[in-house]
Amino acid sequence: MSVSYKPQNHSSQNQTSPNHTSQNNTSQNQAGTKKRILVVDDHPIVRQGLALLINREPDLVVCGEAEEAMGALHVLASARPDVLIVDISLNGPDGLDLLKTIRTTHPTLPVLILSMHDESIYAERALRAGANGYIMKQEATEKVLVAVRRILSGEVYVSDRIANKMLKHYITGSGTLRNSSIADLSDRELEVFRLIGEGHGTRQIAEELHISIKTVESYQAHIKEKLSLRSARELMQHAIQWNMNEKAV
Repeated sequence: MSVSYKPQNHSSQNQTSPNHTSQNNTSQNQAGTKKRILVVDDHPIVRQGLALLINREPDLVVCGEAEEAMGALHVLASARPDVLIVDISLNGPDGLDLLKTIRTTHPTLPVLILSMHDESIYAERALRAGANGYIMKQEATEKVLVAVRRILSGEVYVSDRIANKMLKHYITGSGTLRNSSIADLSDRELEVFRLIGEGHGTRQIAEELHISIKTVESYQAHIKEKLSLRSARELMQHAIQWNMNEKAV
């Protein structure tokens, strides 16, 4: 488990001369006005890149990092962030599971989902699970800052394409965000489907999601039925192809 908590400690400034006290207090007050961000992603290079991007902003600072769900909950309790940036693909429970857990204890904490996965499948799921925004990693880095500030202001952030589709759906009842029959899968079924496409076997999926092998097999049966697949081999082929298409987006 890799976690990182970065407390704002200025204890060494307590020994400065009286002439510098007001300057130090001003600096501390400015630091205190920055919005604190917790970054949860299983790739260190992504976390480091986001930290570099965010920490150069005068009003934002990364207060902690985590690579998986349990670590994120640990840092969340100690770092007290103002907003979370969470990847969907994490080791163990995925970002949507983490989001649902967070919502039980922090119902109003802004959460931005940042992911490589196709927004036409995941954006609506993320919003239903309680996310305040969804942005794909392929977007320009500046848009991450736009998204963070927007959800901090109480708004929702999605791409213009998804916003238009969702608006059309709510106005006319059409234009739902669908991709073949994949949209019919539940969040957990989609998670199992993704792991199958990454080459994980039944036992490995059970261990990673902390569920029984029998439960995984039940999910696999539901997936095959919903996608009209006749065998485990077809399920694996379909999942691998879907994962490859996802990474090519």
